[in-house]
Amino acid sequence: MAVKIRLKRMGAKKNPFYRVVVADSRYPRDGRFIEEIGTYNPTTDPSSINIDAEKAQKWIKNGAQPTDTVKTLLKKVGAIQQ
Repeated sequence: MAVKIRLKRMGAKKNPFYRVVVADSRYPRDGRFIEEIGTYNPTTDPSSINIDAEKAQKWIKNGAQPTDTVKTLLKKVGAIQQ
């Protein structure tokens, strides 16, 4: 079972809001997930990023692979090293 840390899109049309979730890679983008570890709102200026760094590190240590976008967000928050 490949576990990924990825974004789940929420919000209205043309007004995206994302939740950072841990999910099985076989599930759909906005479908079932294992755990929610944060949020990301790109529409605010500056973008608001709220991610629980401890949970993210725990999941990465257990083998979860962050997507490219989530990896950059984790670096901005300081949850992973650059």
